[in-house]
Amino acid sequence: MGSLDSQEFFNLVTLDMDPNCHPDYIHNLNDMPYPFPDNCFTEIHAYDVLEHCGSQGDYKFFFNQFSEFWRILKPFGMMFITVPKWDGMWAWGDPGHTRVLAPGCFYYLCQTEYLQIGTTKMTDYRDIYHADFNVIKIEEREELQVAAYLQAIKE
Repeated sequence: MGSLDSQEFFNLVTLDMDPNCHPDYIHNLNDMPYPFPDNCFTEIHAYDVLEHCGSQGDYKFFFNQFSEFWRILKPFGMMFITVPKWDGMWAWGDPGHTRVLAPGCFYYLCQTEYLQIGTTKMTDYRDIYHADFNVIKIEEREELQVAAYLQAIKE
């Protein structure tokens, strides 16, 4: 997989809550549902965005947000994410950051990970979370960043 920092994008649809950024859609990611139909994107790219959404410990928002991403992705669509490392200077140094997404939290988005319930201390969120992502790769980068590559699993 190539670097997330040096990709060129084609047929890009942009979303931002700031109209000064001139996005295609003006929308706050804290407000759901998102303004897109089901199964409309092959990829979602969220670079240094998700730490500005929700609040630390709000597990319902976490699962609702990723359920929305799953809803708008096509079957086997990919989501590419970067967030600050939980212990990096930018995780809590930016006053606009409201949560950290540690590498382990992405595994809660994969339904097969819940098979370990009862044998590990993993919390069971299957009563509120029904979407499914395959965790392709999680990498902790030297530049104080976590990158996550997720694939939407749908029938």
